[in-house]
Amino acid sequence: MTYKQLDQEIVDFSEGLRVIGLKPHEKIALFADNSCRWLVADQGMMASGAINVVRGSRSSDQELLQLYSHSESVALAIDNPEMYNRIADTFGSHAAVRFVILLWGEKSSLVTDARQGYPVYTYKEIIELGHKSRVDLLDSEDASKTFTFQIPIGRISVANKFVLGKQYSYEAINSDDVATLVYTSGTTGNPKGVMLTHKNLLHQILNLWEIVPAVPGDRFLSMLPPWHAYERACEYFIFTHGTEQVYTTVKNLKIIIDYELYSGILKQINSNSAARKLIAQLFLRISMAYMEAKRIYEGKCLTKDMKQPSYIVSLLDWLWARTIAAILLPLHMLAKKIVYSKIHSGIGISKAGISGGGSLSSHVDKFFEAIDIKIQNGYGLTESAPVIAARSLTCNVLGSIGRPIRHVEVKVVNSETDEVLPPGSKGTVKARGPLIMKGYYKNPVATKQAIDENGWLNTGDLGWIVPDHSIGRSRNCGGAIVLEGRAKDTIVLSTGENVEPSEIEEAAMGSSLIQQIVVIGQDQRRLGAIIVPNKEEVLLAAKRSAVVDSETTEVSKEKTVGLLHDELRKWTSGCSFQVGPILLVDQPFTIDSGLLTPTMKIKRDRVAALYKEQIDNLYI
Repeated sequence: MTYKQLDQEIVDFSEGLRVIGLKPHEKIALFADNSCRWLVADQGMMASGAINVVRGSRSSDQELLQLYSHSESVALAIDNPEMYNRIADTFGSHAAVRFVILLWGEKSSLVTDARQGYPVYTYKEIIELGHKSRVDLLDSEDASKTFTFQIPIGRISVANKFVLGKQYSYEAINSDDVATLVYTSGTTGNPKGVMLTHKNLLHQILNLWEIVPAVPGDRFLSMLPPWHAYERACEYFIFTHGTEQVYTTVKNLKIIIDYELYSGILKQINSNSAARKLIAQLFLRISMAYMEAKRIYEGKCLTKDMKQPSYIVSLLDWLWARTIAAILLPLHMLAKKIVYSKIHSGIGISKAGISGGGSLSSHVDKFFEAIDIKIQNGYGLTESAPVIAARSLTCNVLGSIGRPIRHVEVKVVNSETDEVLPPGSKGTVKARGPLIMKGYYKNPVATKQAIDENGWLNTGDLGWIVPDHSIGRSRNCGGAIVLEGRAKDTIVLSTGENVEPSEIEEAAMGSSLIQQIVVIGQDQRRLGAIIVPNKEEVLLAAKRSAVVDSETTEVSKEKTVGLLHDELRKWTSGCSFQVGPILLVDQPFTIDSGLLTPTMKIKRDRVAALYKEQIDNLYI
């Protein structure tokens, strides 16, 4: 689709919604997955003044019904007939539905028994209704009394309603009007409806240019759920820069950034001959050493220390790092030509990958840096529309989530007294700015808990801000934010010690033997872990270490636990706490089982509740 075609479809879709009875400020549920029609429907709904309530098709029928009912939606726009047939009975008997729109497919594919007492429209029918209405308007005798209606992608709040002759009158969209309701993933408790305004979304569109290197003609691949706040903000933003957008889903994607891509590359390296494997591993070590020296002389090393090093120490440190880097540079360049270039061509990332959500594991961060793939780690919440901070290409400080983007304030406070802490001190991260949500829908108590009277959003994350240094290896890191876990995930041992499980879990995921892990140990003397092993990798590791013979097809539970203990000691050696007992789980945590959120986060409380008896037995 060209930009002109996209613009026309959005305008037609918006007018089509008006024709079939959708009014400004009414809520319409958009339950669908990645596609160009999702974008058209989303922009068309918001341009009409309506508020869309978004979710993906993989959510359970009951969850979708809960969101539909709680949001007081009046109609549904869904992916296809298959989804309609799945949810029709649930919605037909428990929800008032004015109409349903199928973004893809034909009505002939609907099961007859699933038909309810409301009209069902196809995407094409809505477009045709809207287009005909606009043509009739232009041909009418009142056409001269209208004014132009245009929707530049991303400039949502300035998309004023047009007046249709004497018969219709449309209100202008105010920047403080709610544009969308996005329900949080709900790792604990029930999802809450985040009210994001047009102003919230526009803040992201106008300020992401500092971190996203988008220029006309660039091609972006969209694979996250489109209702995810991060995907949505990036999608709106890149269209304001004349880029191309390509849609796919995770199941159709060959590689995924972060852990899966990292694991896939390592697996490919390990599958080579012994000589090639040795060369690749040697090059990786050399490149990591080179990059570490480079970070030192560029002043991009993190520190909590408020005190600056002396000028002499800084100079000697810089000279040493420069010397090491100069020695290793030729070898690193050779590695790029022989090894990393093949990885680059296989991945297809020519500029950068932006990892969103929170902190990125150190070993993953350093690995991508070593093979010369820029990973810009960013951070945000649904409640902040979502990007609060991110690493830029010019200041990509490993271990951090970068500095706050424009017009965003961030502070770290004592979680008990709310006192602002100095740089380098760990506390609760708070943010303020035009990106902060209007509140939680129909939940003033939760809104008051999240946003104080001065507009500061309590992110619930623990972290610290890097002190400003003018010299030394941290001179270019000042103001960067470092995250160290979620406050609500903190495990308190019976000894009174506080443990942030995310640090251990992220480190442990460096092991190819571990597919999923949840660290446990609340009110216990030591930590434990629930682990879903990667059975294929466990078997290979067992054969390599002669734990089993070459003909074995399965590793026993006891031997698997032994191998995992070795892996945990190796990968979490730098953590403050070590894992003791391990509970093996055969079935992975999935969205369908209710143990993963739609954004692929593990629901810790549900996992702990499901395996409560086995966990209790671990500590007997």
